[in-house]
This record gives sequence, C-alpha cells and structure tokens, in this order.
Amino acid sequence: MTTDFFIQVAVPSPLRRTFDYRPPPGCDQTGLEPGARVQVPFGSRRMIGLITGTSSNSDFPATRIKAAYKLIDQDPVLDDKLMQLYQWAASYYQFPIGQVLQTSLPAQIRKGNAAEEKQTHYWQLTDAGISIETTSLKNAPRQLELLELIGSRKTMTSAALKEVVGKEVSSVLKTLLEKNLIEQVPHQTVAKGNWQKLYRDDEPLQLNPEQEIALTAIRQNNDQFNVHLLEGVTGSGKTEIYLQAIADVLALGKQVLVLVPEISLTPQTLRRFERRFNRDIAVFHSGLTDNQRMMAWLRARNGKADIIIGTRSAIFTPLAKPGLIIVDEEHDASYKQQDGFRYSGRDLAIYRARQLHIPVVLGTATPSLESLNNALAGRYHYHRLTERAGNASHPDYRLLDIKGQELREGFSGALIDIIRSHLAQKNQVLIFLNRRGFAPLLLCRDCGWIATCPRCDSSYTLHRNPPRMSCHHCEAQKPVPSVCQECNSTDLASMGLGTEKTEQTVKDLFPDIPVYRIDRDSTRNRDALHNIIEKVDSGKPCILVGTQMLSKGHHFPNVTLVAVLDADGGLFSADFRGQEQMGQLLTQVSGRAGRGETSGEVVIQTYNSTHPTLLSLVGEGYAPFARKLLEERKLGKLPPFSYMALIRAEASNQQLPIKFLSEIVNDIQAGFSNVRIIGPMPSPMEKRASMFRMQMIIEADKRSWVQLFLHALITRMEEHPDNRKVRWSVDVDPLDFT
Repeated sequence: MTTDFFIQVAVPSPLRRTFDYRPPPGCDQTGLEPGARVQVPFGSRRMIGLITGTSSNSDFPATRIKAAYKLIDQDPVLDDKLMQLYQWAASYYQFPIGQVLQTSLPAQIRKGNAAEEKQTHYWQLTDAGISIETTSLKNAPRQLELLELIGSRKTMTSAALKEVVGKEVSSVLKTLLEKNLIEQVPHQTVAKGNWQKLYRDDEPLQLNPEQEIALTAIRQNNDQFNVHLLEGVTGSGKTEIYLQAIADVLALGKQVLVLVPEISLTPQTLRRFERRFNRDIAVFHSGLTDNQRMMAWLRARNGKADIIIGTRSAIFTPLAKPGLIIVDEEHDASYKQQDGFRYSGRDLAIYRARQLHIPVVLGTATPSLESLNNALAGRYHYHRLTERAGNASHPDYRLLDIKGQELREGFSGALIDIIRSHLAQKNQVLIFLNRRGFAPLLLCRDCGWIATCPRCDSSYTLHRNPPRMSCHHCEAQKPVPSVCQECNSTDLASMGLGTEKTEQTVKDLFPDIPVYRIDRDSTRNRDALHNIIEKVDSGKPCILVGTQMLSKGHHFPNVTLVAVLDADGGLFSADFRGQEQMGQLLTQVSGRAGRGETSGEVVIQTYNSTHPTLLSLVGEGYAPFARKLLEERKLGKLPPFSYMALIRAEASNQQLPIKFLSEIVNDIQAGFSNVRIIGPMPSPMEKRASMFRMQMIIEADKRSWVQLFLHALITRMEEHPDNRKVRWSVDVDPLDFT
C-alpha cells in the first residue's frame, strides 16, 4: 500500500527484519536519516531503535503502522559506512539486525542517552611537580611512576592512568594532589598544541632488511584497500613494523584501528604505543565501564582519538578519519564470537577496510590456513620475517619421549634436570599446560565413581584455591565431597594434571624460586596479570606456569626455557582444525623462549615422539607444517577449500532437537543439490547446562550456496511449530564444533 513516508527501524528483537513506523510528530523526511536513533512503540514497551532506511511504501496496511514517539538524534550517531557494515554483518552471519546493533553499540547509546562528550578532566604537573627532585620520592615508587608518566605525556585522564597503572591509581593521585605536585584541568584548557612532535621518548628502531621490505610494501598505495599478511616468527619485530606504519598514517592526520585478541594484551599494547606516540589513544574492551566505553567511542567518532586499540568488538568503532586497520595475532580464535552474534572480528576488519578504501595488516607468527591460502593465491600481499629482531636467535627444540618413564606429577626426571640447569644460570623458565584447575578428575579408588556435572556430559574439575568442584562448561560449582557418592568410601583421589597442581609441584621441586601461575583463575583480578608481568620483567629467576594465556604475544626477554608438559592432546582431535590449532599453540608458546640476549630452548614432553605432525612442526617449523595441512584440506575439500555453517538446536526434551532439525532439513534439502548436509547428529557434548544438543553441518564449494541454503533454512525454522520450544543458532564459518 502506498502512503506518504515510512521509516524502517531496527529494534533489539529476535526477528530477522526491520519494522515500519510513521515519522515521529513534527519530523519531516529530511531529518530522518539512517543511523539516527528513534524511540518507538514495540508491543507494550517503548524501545530505542536505529533508522536503517526510509520508504514511501510498506507491505502492511497504513492503518496498522504506528508512529514513532520521538527522534533522539538530530545528526545520525552512525554514518552510512558503519550502517552498511552492521547490515552486511547481520546478513552474512544470519543474525537479527536489531540484536547486532544491540550487542555491539555502547550501552549508553542503546539506552538513548545523548551522544555527546562529557567534560573530561586531565591531570598535569604543577610547577612544583615539574621541578621536584625525583630522589625525594625514592621511597614512594608508585608516586614517582605516576609523576613521570604524567610528565611524559604532559596530560592524562584518570581512566588512562588507571589503564596503565592499575586500580590503586586513585589513592596515589590523591597523595600527589595533596603534595601540590599535580593538578586537574578541564579539557579545553589543556595545552595540547598541534601535536607537532609525533614521537615521545621511544624513537623508531632500525629495521632489518626483511622488516624494511615489508614496511615499504605497506607504505605503497596506503590510500587504497590492500590486505597484507605479515607472517613473522615470534620475536621478529612485527610490532615495530606496525608502529612505523602507524606513524605514516598519523602524519597524514588519519586514525588507526588496532585489534588485539585478548583483554590481557590491551594494557601491554597501550604501554608500548604510549611510549612511542605523542597522540591521543582510545581503548575498547569489555573490562571498561559503560561511561569509559561511551567516551572512547565518541572520541573515535569525533576524530579526537588518533589510535584506537581494542578487542574484536572494536571493529564497530566509528572512525572520523580512517587510515589503517591492524589485526594482531590474526589466527587467534578469540576474534570469533562463540555465542549470540557469532561474527569474526578479523574477517569484518577486512570487509571494513575494503569499505573505507584503506589497507589492513594481518600479523601473526602462525597464520590461519584461511589467511595463508589467500596469501599463497595472491589475494593478499604476503610478507615473511624469518629472523628474530636484534641479537635474539631461534630457540632449540627437543622432543622428550616419556614412554615408560616414571613421572613426578607430570615431570620426567630429565625435564626436572633441564629446568634446574636454566635456573642455575639465573634465567627464567616457562612451563606450559593448557588445563586449568588442580585436576580434571576426582574419583573413588574403591568403586570407580567419578564426580560428574549433573547438567553436562562432563566431569567436574577439582580446584584447590579456593577448594571447589567446577564444571568448565556450564560454570556450575559445588563443594569438594569428602566421601564417594556411590559407596561412601573416603578413598577419593584426584587424577590428571591442572595448572594448580603443576604450580604446587614446581614449588615443591624448587622451593627457593618464585613461581607465578597465569591462567583464567589466577588473573581474574583486574591488576593480577599486570602485577605478575612486572615481577617477571624484573629479570630475577622465576618459574611461570600457565595455560594458553602465556602464548598470547607476551614478551619475556629473560625466559630461556619453555617446557611443554603434554603435547599429545591435539594430535588425535576429531576436529579437522585440531592439528592446525595445536601447531599454532605450540609454536606461539615456544616463541616465548630466547627472545633476549641468551639463546632459548624448548622441551616438549610426549608419548608420541615419532608422530609425523610433531616431527614436521619441530623439525621444519610452522610454515612448512601449515602448507602440508593445506594440501590435506584441499584433498578433503575442507575449509578454506569449501565453506561451512553449523546449525545447533537444543532443548530440555532430548527428542525435540533431533525432530526439529530432521523435519526442517527434510523439507528443503531437495532444492539444494549443491549443498552437503552432515547430520543432524548429537553434538560432541550432547548435554550441556541441562540442555540436550543436536547439530548439523552445512558445507558447499561456494559461499553463496551456503548463504542461500541458510536463508531458506532459517525461514523454515522460524515457521516451524516447535520454534519456540527449541533454542537454535546459526554459526557461519564455525571454529568450534563442540
């Protein structure tokens, strides 16, 4: 039916469409632009939505179309390019556009608050702070650290100081204020000048020939879309290339977006960038308050933030003057959201760079097979750094066969001797075990009972600090039982190794050496990881024990030994990505050894020392190893030589998910002969969080075939009578099949 004028609005609804509304009272067509927020009636509620488009037509009778209540923004909060990014992502990942916007916009934008920067206050040194003798603060190292930090940057906000120093910053600032060494000034009085000086104290380093070639290629045509895969062995100086490429972009008055895979890397990256650049830097990650995220988002949108550093959700940050996107550790699975809106931050970075006609750099020592295949096919510019920067050398690898050996809580006698020799030389040691907790099993020696989670097909993990049984799948917890639940025996034993047990074993073996554990449990406190890294950076002999968190780009120049307790888990994974992920993890964690002046050693304990995968990885390195995996994938017609989607369905009734998926696929599969359907079948973990789970894999030789099939499938799922009884999801380009 034709009428004067309608607006299409995306609201946070599970329905995969926008909704038509009449304009708010008093608004004409010229003021209602895509990207502006409106308040609308939705059922019995008032909701905040975003205008996605306008039209003079609607599929619904005009009498049924309600008017929006009010227009919130005179100017759109999202520009055309960003709206296009959201709409493309919603379409490609098959997720409702309203919920895409809901999950990735700052909370205050979603709530309808004014998109205006609040008055920001900055700390700067007083005359007394500038002239003070630093020796007078030698007994107050925290005060001295803050004073020097504020002095080096001229001005800093409390939030920026907290990001670098930690939560105790408030009390230190108060003390310095009372001593009249610092003062707080509003934003408009800060003497920022014109940022004539690009660099701070940390000047650019001299590049080696490989680095120079890569940087020259990135500099060329930096005003148009290019994808650069920068594959550099660990410690090869990829970050220095990032920094010098960023300097070129900043000199042109443009902004740079830098993605990192984990929150834990954000402060480390921020400190490195703070030392190098005399520019405004904004940070985005889930650990910020709503107000901090809002202010950083607005600074980026208004062009005040020159560098934006964040985790995967930062890809949706508005940019006033985009110039470059960098994705560090591009292979990392953390870039793929694993629930809700299941998008890939890396892949959206490439799409957004194409949108904005700017280059994107993907950096890693262990490229994903998807990126490597694109580079080898000539779709990406491919740059390899084969030598470590400075005087650092590649570590020596040793496979330690432990078949038939007596182990002390996972440690062979040979490994203990190797650790002891490195510590005797005043070096640091890193011990890797990718399993947190004390032990993965608690069992009864008398009857064989195992403590299992009643909500999942999984055993509880025993934790000792604090004591508890925890399910690592649904996060259920319970006290540690004192007797067997089957036979009442008190002879309960923990089986297997976790990082807590390994930490205790290492302390018993080396009682005079500090031991630091780094895993998700030990670093829950905001400043815990920062404090540990500070101690490690002191250079004193110590032992680090941890999970894959230790592999995520950390620079430990005094670690000369990396010991991998158990390398066999990834060798026999049922997941076709298992060996790729194992190779990446072992290579990354091994790369922590020998990054300083002293050469490093990597010792890998294994029961499969003659396994071809391990021999290839250790003997030839990741690059030849990855190429062999690519050949195997090609023969098997697996990604990246085909395209996949994973459909999951779950319900409290065990029969309902399989019935739901079977009926739907039977209805539509005849029309899609070019699509291969595997399943429906039980998920590898059939029961999780009291829900029974089924899944099926959709595979085809072209992305477009997968997308067409998914569109038909989702339409049918939404129409199915059991739609509200079953919780279902679509994962395009899945990484996790569990």
